[in-house]
Amino acid sequence: MEIDTLLMGRPGEIEETADALLQTGVDGLFTVEGPHDVFLPLVLAANRDLFLYTNVAIAFPRSPAHLAHTAWDLMELNDAGFALGLGTQVRAHIERRYGSTWSHPAARMAEWIGAIRAFWDAWEHGGPLDFQGEHTRHTLTTPAFDPGPTGKDRPPIWIGALGPRMTEVALTVADGLLVHPFTSDRHTAEVTLPRIEQTLAASGRPRDHVTLVGEGIVACGRDAAEQAAADEGARWLVAFYGSTPAYEPVLATEGRAAIHPELRRLSREGRWDEMARLVDDDLLDAVVLRGEPDRVAARVRQRFAGHVDRVGLYAPGGISDEALAAVVAGIRTG
Repeated sequence: MEIDTLLMGRPGEIEETADALLQTGVDGLFTVEGPHDVFLPLVLAANRDLFLYTNVAIAFPRSPAHLAHTAWDLMELNDAGFALGLGTQVRAHIERRYGSTWSHPAARMAEWIGAIRAFWDAWEHGGPLDFQGEHTRHTLTTPAFDPGPTGKDRPPIWIGALGPRMTEVALTVADGLLVHPFTSDRHTAEVTLPRIEQTLAASGRPRDHVTLVGEGIVACGRDAAEQAAADEGARWLVAFYGSTPAYEPVLATEGRAAIHPELRRLSREGRWDEMARLVDDDLLDAVVLRGEPDRVAARVRQRFAGHVDRVGLYAPGGISDEALAAVVAGIRTG
């Protein structure tokens, strides 16, 4: 099981941060679509013997042409490998934050994957570009816009998913699944893993033909002050995810569906601090991998070992490089 962690920071800090994270023993770095661009940090972090991926880049505000070019260049730039992780976001963000259009997310995602691959096939092998779908069409390319072959395998495309329809796209059309970090041991064991097994069985696709990336929210502290800061960040993130209708099934699995309407109402009113107060310690324990480094490592193994190929660790409340290194060592030796 490969171990990855979040790469985040201001552009001027990224190279130093990537150097420090390399020393923790992680195998890869990923970026999120947060306060900074999702692709630029990976350019700055390239060629440090670390696998890189977006986790995730929001697909629909971007043309498949843009995504194809950026992923092609990152694949060629980073010798240790690159994966294009894509996600849909929710309708409000697509329409009101990005000013883009929303419709048929699973069908559109499948077409985006096909269109991106059509560009890559044309560049690597030559021949015409001819992708014609219901939601996107690409039939024009000229030498001026063709980066040419690289001689490398095309980048894998991984899809962030929680529900059944997008999970099906990830496992039957894409190259892998980014299991959403808003989950719990019970939801992973009772819902996510059986859904993966059933989807692969129905499609006839072998398990080793897809990459599974388990993701976990981490709150790790080596003393009371560090733990309190880590818990605060994790509590806020759990509240944020819990306010989103698509993620309500996780709350339901834990018998906490009743707090979803209140979280949703408070989020619409912008009352973020009040939302976090609704996440008590029991819910935090269920969702978040928290505690001292050895405890976090044990929770990661409990949730994911034997089931996934990679694990991505988020620490919204922050984590020291020393603590992260201890978690990585604990996962490897446990």
